[in-house]
Amino acid sequence: MAYINKINPLEDVRWANFLEEHTQATIFHSPEWLRALQRTYGYSPRALTTCSSGERLTNALVFCRVQSCLTGRRLVSLPFSDHCAPLVQNEAELDSLLSGLKHRLDQGAGEYLEIRSAVGPSGVAEGMSDSATFCMHRLDLRPSLKELFHNLHESCIRRKIAKAQKVGMTYEEGGSEELLVKFYQLMILTRRRQHLLPQPLSWFRNLTECLGDRVKIRLACYQGELAGAIITIRYKSTMVYKYGCSDSRFHRLGPMQLLMWKTIEEAKEASLLELDMGRSDWDNSGLLSYKDRWGCSRSTLTYARYPAPQPGDKSISFQVPKPVFQFAPSGLLSLAGGMLYRHIG
Repeated sequence: MAYINKINPLEDVRWANFLEEHTQATIFHSPEWLRALQRTYGYSPRALTTCSSGERLTNALVFCRVQSCLTGRRLVSLPFSDHCAPLVQNEAELDSLLSGLKHRLDQGAGEYLEIRSAVGPSGVAEGMSDSATFCMHRLDLRPSLKELFHNLHESCIRRKIAKAQKVGMTYEEGGSEELLVKFYQLMILTRRRQHLLPQPLSWFRNLTECLGDRVKIRLACYQGELAGAIITIRYKSTMVYKYGCSDSRFHRLGPMQLLMWKTIEEAKEASLLELDMGRSDWDNSGLLSYKDRWGCSRSTLTYARYPAPQPGDKSISFQVPKPVFQFAPSGLLSLAGGMLYRHIG
């Protein structure tokens, strides 16, 4: 096995330049994202590389060790991140870095390793198996704004944008604590409707603090009431749509369509090249159709695992009885999410 060096991407002065130079680097590799993970969930991000301490970084595989009394121990690249490709130049580098992580498993670092991205040009690397697949949606922003608008679905997107503007839907953006609290209150409402626990408020607060002006909270209001909200993150030439929430009472008025169009307009003004609309489960036909209607292209995102999942293995989740969401106070749901999310990572 080739020489493998472990580094701390939060402290290594080479990390930022390495990401700037590597074409596959995303916001999920950035030290700001990694720091938010560390602050919120206590994970300690590390990276393996074949480069020595005195060399310029040319490859790396970043990961976190998740240790949970509820869900076990594992090495994940990367918790709460849609995708985090190993940043390598060829298959030989990839094999060396994966061998380094597998060696750590053999030494008792965890029960399994999961890479949350197709791990190489030819797909899953030798010795690893598919553990999950998702649909990724990306919108090419190189066409003119007029062309992008023309490519939107007429009734489901364009008319909704016009409806939001006609009824006087207001738009607000920024990164203040006031906007964050408004966003989070609507997030709790949305997760309650979906029978899912909300992420802890500290996660969103740490994102805004660590990412600074790269992260933006966008709100749409109707007659003084919050109708929809999203969080977007800008990194290099990409705008990432990461979180969204809405009040179902106002869906017919198009608040989410207005927010996404405002995001596209801003991205075009900044000469960005791509809008990353994130991953979706293949069985969520409604969400898949919604993203298709923006003119996005689809691709398959594959997660790989070593050793291979066994037939009896289940995905990590916490099933909460439906009545809990009907009657539990919002504060209790938020507290439960804060306690449990670090075990899911």
